[in-house]
Amino acid sequence: MPQLDTSTWFITIMTTLPALYLITQLKLLNMSYHQSPLQKNSNKQTPNNYWQPKWTKICLPYSQPQQF
Repeated sequence: MPQLDTSTWFITIMTTLPALYLITQLKLLNMSYHQSPLQKNSNKQTPNNYWQPKWTKICLPYSQPQQF
């Protein structure tokens, strides 16, 4: 039975490790992360509206209870 030649395994493993590291670093470099609330610019100007934005309940005809 022939013996498995493992003489090149060390070189192969030692060259693939830096290559995998570089590939993962390049992929992480291209990712964009959300900014934390502390880093956001707090000096934003709010629009000067004459109404106040608020939540309103919209009653549609099909959402009302049925009348018998």
